[in-house]
Amino acid sequence: MKLWDKGYEPDKMIETFTVGNDRELDLRLARYDVEGSMAHIRMLESIGLIGKEELPILLAGLEEIRKEILDGKFTIEEGIEDVHSQVELLLTQRLGDVGKKIHSGRSRNDQVLVDLKLYFRDEIRNIAHETVHLFDRLQALSEQYKEVLMPGYTHLQIAMPSSFGLWFGAYAETLVDDLQLVAAAYRVANQNPLGSAAGYGSSFPLNRTMTTELLHFETMHYNVVAAQMSRGKTERATAYAIGAVASTLGRFAMDVCLFINQNFGFISFPDEYTTGSSIMPHKKNPDVFEIMRAKCNRLQSVAGEVALMTTNLPVGYQRDFQLLKDVMFPAIEEIKSCLTMCDMMLQHIRINRDILSDPKYDYLFTVEDVNRLALQGIPFREAYRQIGMQVQNHTYSPTREVHHTHEGSIGNLCNDHIREKLLRVMKEFGE
Repeated sequence: MKLWDKGYEPDKMIETFTVGNDRELDLRLARYDVEGSMAHIRMLESIGLIGKEELPILLAGLEEIRKEILDGKFTIEEGIEDVHSQVELLLTQRLGDVGKKIHSGRSRNDQVLVDLKLYFRDEIRNIAHETVHLFDRLQALSEQYKEVLMPGYTHLQIAMPSSFGLWFGAYAETLVDDLQLVAAAYRVANQNPLGSAAGYGSSFPLNRTMTTELLHFETMHYNVVAAQMSRGKTERATAYAIGAVASTLGRFAMDVCLFINQNFGFISFPDEYTTGSSIMPHKKNPDVFEIMRAKCNRLQSVAGEVALMTTNLPVGYQRDFQLLKDVMFPAIEEIKSCLTMCDMMLQHIRINRDILSDPKYDYLFTVEDVNRLALQGIPFREAYRQIGMQVQNHTYSPTREVHHTHEGSIGNLCNDHIREKLLRVMKEFGE
C-alpha cells in the first residue's frame, strides 16, 4: 500500500532504492504518527470534514493501534511503504472506509514533519535529562573531593594547583553551556508544522491553532513554506546540540584516559570496570572511556553530515530529507548511551588523595609563593623575579600553601550558583 497509489507499481529496483531502510527507522515514529493523527481528526471533526459519530470510532481505532505500538506488537508489513501507510491500512481494515478519511487536509510531507517534531521534542528532552543526571554526579563528586588537590596543566606542562573539586565541577558547568544548545534545539522542534500539507497549505478551512494546542506545541510554523523548510533545520539544530554534549563528554573521556595512566596515577577504577590485554597480564585498560571518546568524536561530525545533505536544496520538499533519519536516529541513541555509561562509571571512580607529595610537583606552588610575597608588599614583578631565580638556581622550596577564595576557585567552587544556572536552563523544557 502506498498513500500516493494511482493504479501502477514502480519498478522494484526503484522502490528498493528509494525506500531504503525507512520501514525499520519509521518504527520509532509510529507512536507519534498515531498521536498526530488523533489531533488531526479532532480538528477535522471541528470543521465538519469528519462526522461527530465517526470521530469516536476513529479515535478508538487509533488508540488500539497506539496500544499495540507501546506493547511492541506493531510492525510495518512487507510491501507497505512507511509507517503512515501502515497506520492508515490497519485503520481501514478494521473500520472500513471511514479509516480513509484521516488523511483529509494533510500531505505525507506535513504528516512526517509532525511525527519528527514530536519525536525530536521527546528525545531532546531525554538527552537533557540524561545530561542533568551526569551533571548531578559531577557536582556530587566535586563537593566530595573539593579538598583534594591535583596538578593543573597548561601546554600539558605542570602549571598550578588544581583540585578534583575544580575538575569535576568544571565539566558540570560546561554541561550547562551545552544544555543551552539542547534547549535551543528543543525550541526549534517545539513548533507545529501540521496543516502545511505539501508545503503550500490547503483549501480546507483547517484550524492549525487547534492542533498546535492538542499536540502541546509551544507555537506553530505559521508560514506553510517555512514549515516545510524546517525539515533539516530541526535536525541540524539537534545535531549541533548533540555535538556540544559529545564534545564535553569526549574531552572528559580523554582526561580519564590520561589520568588513569600509571605516569599520572590520579584516578583508578575497580578491575571489573576495566579490560585486559591478550598478552600483557598486568594491563587494565580504560576501554569504556576510549570507546566513549571515539563515539563522541564521531557524534560531532553529525551536524556536518546533516549540513551536507541539506545545504543549497531548493525551496520545498526533496526526497534527500529521508536520509536524515539514517544519521539522526542512531546519533540520538548513541549520545544517550554515552551519557548513561559515563554516569555509571563515575559511580565507581577512585581518587588518589596524595598526588602532590611527589617532589616533581613542587613547582606547582611557584605562583602561590609569588602571590604570597606580593601580598606582603613586594611588587609583583620583583616577587616573580625572586621566585624565578630560586627555580633557576635550584634553591626553590615550596610552601605548599594554597589560599584561593574568589568565586569559582579551589576554595570557593560556587557549585550552588552553577546549579542555579542549570535550573534556569531546564525551565526551557517546562521543568
